Amino acid sequence: MSINLGIPAVRTRGEGNLFAHEKFPTAAKRELKNQQLRANLRHATHTIRDKRINVVSELPDWEDLRESGSRIKENVMARLPELLEQFEAAFTARGGVIHWANDATEANAIVTSLIRATGETEVVKVKSMATQEIGLNEHLESLGINAIETDLAELIVQLGHDRPSHILVPAIHKNRTQIRDIFRAEIPNASPDLTDNPKELAATARAYLREKFLNAKVAISGANFGIAETGTLGVVESEGNGRMCLTLPETLITVMGIEKILPRWEDLGVFMQLLPRSSTGERMNPYSSLWTGKNGQDGPQNIHLVMLDNGRTRALADKNGRSALHCIRCSACMNVCPVYERTGGHAYGSTYPGPIGAILSPLLTGITAEENSSLPYASSLCGACFDACPVKINIPEILIDLRAQDVEAQHSVRKAPTEMDVLMKGASWALSSGTRLKFLEKGLPAGRLLAGKDQRISWLPGIAGGWTSSRDIPAPPQSSFRDQWAQREKFQKSQGPQLFQQSQASPKPTGKQGE
Repeated sequence: MSINLGIPAVRTRGEGNLFAHEKFPTAAKRELKNQQLRANLRHATHTIRDKRINVVSELPDWEDLRESGSRIKENVMARLPELLEQFEAAFTARGGVIHWANDATEANAIVTSLIRATGETEVVKVKSMATQEIGLNEHLESLGINAIETDLAELIVQLGHDRPSHILVPAIHKNRTQIRDIFRAEIPNASPDLTDNPKELAATARAYLREKFLNAKVAISGANFGIAETGTLGVVESEGNGRMCLTLPETLITVMGIEKILPRWEDLGVFMQLLPRSSTGERMNPYSSLWTGKNGQDGPQNIHLVMLDNGRTRALADKNGRSALHCIRCSACMNVCPVYERTGGHAYGSTYPGPIGAILSPLLTGITAEENSSLPYASSLCGACFDACPVKINIPEILIDLRAQDVEAQHSVRKAPTEMDVLMKGASWALSSGTRLKFLEKGLPAGRLLAGKDQRISWLPGIAGGWTSSRDIPAPPQSSFRDQWAQREKFQKSQGPQLFQQSQASPKPTGKQGE
């Protein structure tokens, strides 16, 4: 497959686990009833958020680092075809093999063929968002190949036949007792007396995985970065499972999105400061593994890399949304998002939850795909995600642009106007003329009658009922601001210019401080 990443004639739509299969408000309403989930989410997100604030405050040049990270990513997106060719040349020169995949179907087929060539039916995996995105585990399982997740949280999710709910802590929705029950049921030779003590749980998982590491002939990983000038790949992690997967097996297959390229080795220094502080609130990751092709007889002898598009060129072509590809999967935006904190990751449907998922999934698949058009509305637009993002992705701005795309897409297929269309048309008619607005303001007393004795409006019909379903509206004033201002002007003129000047003068102190 040749590289053709300029502006493809037909841009690939993202496939795999990138879709919301029900509208976000419906899914969120269900998830909000899960008290365990909400308690776990609040504890975890607040803990990570506080740690992040502490380590970020240690760096006086943090904002400069964010700016550097943003500019490096902008440069990558502007030169992506050139950098990918440079990376391919360097990677193959060191003994690696590059495979190009347009979409999830192609990527899964490539990985399957590589595994089958080894004759193995079981592989070990490093935590990888790209392989979750393409549904690799499910695909391999359907073909009789067992892919063992070796990250502890991913292992819990896999053994529990569940889905991750957070990019960084996938099993955030499980408590210790639930994990103990999963291990007892799913891990061979797990003690029936296993308790929910974290040390016992970790020891059980370690014993299970150690055997898998030592027997595995094939490993599958993702990659945090790919350095174009050297053909180097990098994985950062916290448990050491990645190091075992990347060094012990004979065959190493990596799946990486094409946007993960960095131009130069020295660019890595910026992101090795931004990523750990933004993700786990640590100064550096416990394990940082970098490999450049084969290294003699040491380590894997068959090095493969699957470069994945799966909608990335589609996102790249969106001039307003392309900066979503700058994401380094740190999850800082999730940990500060009031919507994510309450609903959790499953409500988003896609592999990518939270604020970044609300923009990335529709950009990769197109706004009209399944129920992904509801994701850009999963935000209060408070801007906390923008402030926390280490590469300064303006998520609120992209959310608004995607909402506009959704409205335009709906207009193209609907023949009759919706309630919202009628309301917006009416607002445009009224607000474009002072005379019309003045006329409508005469109806304010009628609103006070609707509010009743308690002076609160608790119910409105139609689409406006979405507001009153969760909050009251105070009764409108007796007269409009325009009328009040006119009355004030009239009063001041009747009192003469002297009174007007006195009213504009600074008031003199009339009492003690603090009164």
